Amino acid sequence: MLLSAFLSATILPLSSELVLAAAISARPNEVWALVAVATVGNVAGAIVNWLIGRGIVHFRDRKWFPLSAAQYARAEAMFNRYGLWSLLFSWVPIIGDPLTVIAGALRVRFWPFLILVTIGKAARYILFALGFTQMAL
Repeated sequence: MLLSAFLSATILPLSSELVLAAAISARPNEVWALVAVATVGNVAGAIVNWLIGRGIVHFRDRKWFPLSAAQYARAEAMFNRYGLWSLLFSWVPIIGDPLTVIAGALRVRFWPFLILVTIGKAARYILFALGFTQMAL
């Protein structure tokens, strides 16, 4: 569960919800422990993204940099438009992982990053677990 949640928080296109659903099915009495492990793993992956953002931004003038100058400017403008609170949506597929990278690139302070990302990712897993366990009843 931890590895699945960690990898799904990186830029790899994986989903930890299927693993969480299988784990809950196998161990229904441990649902809150599984949610906690999934949250920790997913937040750890987001921290890796934040660190990548902190480091890779120094190379944005290189040819191999994954974003053009225009794409980087759009991402920066979007983040600045919605602000720090947008990190509550770091769990959203497709936009969440790049959001955590751009937060690192824009030098968002670690503790606010960690708190907001943890709230968002924990809320997602809690709601998923509640919905899944209700469906299983």
